[in-house]
Amino acid sequence: MYKSDKRLLILDADGTTIDAFSAIQAAFSRHGLDIGDETSFQKRRHLLKYLGGIKEFPSIIKKNLRKNSRARLVDSLTEVYRQEARLYAGIPALIRSLVAAPDVQVGMVTRNITNEPLETLRQLFRRHDIDIGELDFFVHIPLSEKKTSHFRAIREQFDINPARAYICGDEHKDFKAAIGTGMHPFMVSYGFEDHDRLTSKFDIPHELISRTSEELCRRVRHALDIQNA
Repeated sequence: MYKSDKRLLILDADGTTIDAFSAIQAAFSRHGLDIGDETSFQKRRHLLKYLGGIKEFPSIIKKNLRKNSRARLVDSLTEVYRQEARLYAGIPALIRSLVAAPDVQVGMVTRNITNEPLETLRQLFRRHDIDIGELDFFVHIPLSEKKTSHFRAIREQFDINPARAYICGDEHKDFKAAIGTGMHPFMVSYGFEDHDRLTSKFDIPHELISRTSEELCRRVRHALDIQNA
C-alpha cells in the first residue's frame, strides 16, 4: 500500500523547537517595550507571534507601535533570531539523532515572520551545530494557509503510512491538522498555548502534552526507538 516503511516526524519551529518567547521579548526590549511574563505572552500569542493588529497589546505597547513601525520590529526580531535565539533544552541533540536515524524522515515547518525566514532559521540552527540542509524537508507556511494541506503533502511526498507519521506542535491548530491527516500529535504546553488552554478549551488529552522540552524529547525518542545521544 505504501512504498516506504520509514517513520515521518514533522517538527514545528517557533514555540516547539525554538524559544520564541525569549526572542520576541529581546526584540521588543530593543524598542523599549515590555511584553510581560510568559503567561501574558501566551494569552496574546497571535499578536506577538505574527505582529498583526494591536488591539490585544497593553496600551503602552500600542502607543509605541505607532511610533516604531512593524518593519523595524521585524528587523529587530530577525537580528535576534539570527544572533541570539536558542533552541529549547534537549532539542539540538534530538534533531541530530533524528537526522542520523536511517528509518526516519524528519523535517520542519514554520510560520516564522522574520525577514527571509528560511535564511534566518538556517543561521539559528547553524549556531546549534545543525545544518538544516540535512533535514528531509523545511517548509515555510504562509499565514494565510492552513497546516493541514501541508502536513498531508509532506506525508504523501514520502508515501508514508499515516499510522507511522507524527507531528510536534504547540498550538491547537497543530493538533487539529495532525488528526485531520491521520498522524499522531506530540503536543507541548511551553510554547504559544499553555496546558490549561490546550486541555480545557480544546479537549486535547493531557496524555499527549509535554510540559517541558526534555519531556517531549523523551516521548519522541521512546516512540521512534531513538537512542539518547
